[in-house]
Amino acid sequence: MRFDIPEQKKLVHEMLMPIRWGDMDAMGHVNNTLYFRYMEVIRIEWLHGVGGPPDMNGEGFVIVNAFCNFIRQLEYPGELLAKQYVANPGRSSFDTFVTLERSDQPGVLYASGGATTVWLNIPQGKTVPLPDWLRKIVE
Repeated sequence: MRFDIPEQKKLVHEMLMPIRWGDMDAMGHVNNTLYFRYMEVIRIEWLHGVGGPPDMNGEGFVIVNAFCNFIRQLEYPGELLAKQYVANPGRSSFDTFVTLERSDQPGVLYASGGATTVWLNIPQGKTVPLPDWLRKIVE
């Protein structure tokens, strides 16, 4: 099954990251689990950049699902161009989407994926409405 990234989305962040030798597996390509790590890295960098690192005594975010479409095999050496998008803001959640390309092959997708991000009161473990500053960014 393949999950599609919606056409209605907002680009909020781009970053470059290296494909490391240690990312490779015995099959000679980047291990599938690393694609999720790449998506995590850009999501966390973006959230920290906009002022959203979790406050363990207050509010923050959790991921309630994640998916990845493996389109082409990534191999070392190389550099990734990751693009982070947001869409579908709700009361306490929004969707994040990521595309992964090689920087030496712009526009050629190697993977796409996403996750649903939920804002919550961390000590209580309960969802709360998105803060106004974050809602303005994701709408």
